[in-house]
Amino acid sequence: MSNATKPRNNFATALRAIRRSKGLSQESFGLVSSRTYVSTLERNIQSPTLNKVDALAEVMGVHPLTLLAMSYLRKSDTSSVDKLLAQVSAQLSELEKQP
Repeated sequence: MSNATKPRNNFATALRAIRRSKGLSQESFGLVSSRTYVSTLERNIQSPTLNKVDALAEVMGVHPLTLLAMSYLRKSDTSSVDKLLAQVSAQLSELEKQP
């Protein structure tokens, strides 16, 4: 797979990792999604809408940004997390300055 077609995020891995760390099954999402839909997300067949990210995060008891941040982390070490959060913080600060 070339870099042009390689996904920039790994939502599937992040969703699976958080779900498992919380001890939840795919069936645990029954009020917001079917098990089949969660499975397609975890196999990277489909991508969720922002509303669905909100709903999935709520079931797992995490902030939606936690789920999205994990999707963009290449490693889960502290320096990567700190670097990503610093980048997001700086960009948000810069955007707040815009008229």
